[in-house]
Amino acid sequence: MSRKGDYFGLGRIVSIILAIIPVTSLICGILTRFSEGKILAGILRIVLGWNIIWIIDLILMILSGHILRICPL
Repeated sequence: MSRKGDYFGLGRIVSIILAIIPVTSLICGILTRFSEGKILAGILRIVLGWNIIWIIDLILMILSGHILRICPL
């Protein structure tokens, strides 16, 4: 299955809309990272999700269609 967007395989436009809204971006970001098995990245998203990571995810989602993945664990 090929990924169309970064949030659960949704389309790019839907993923961008979800990334614009801070609450949905936080929830989808946490769920996406936990579903990939990246527990540490999910915990970091919970702690830092309302500020720096949200802005970076929003910019990257608009430009490339993918969210930032800085933590491989």
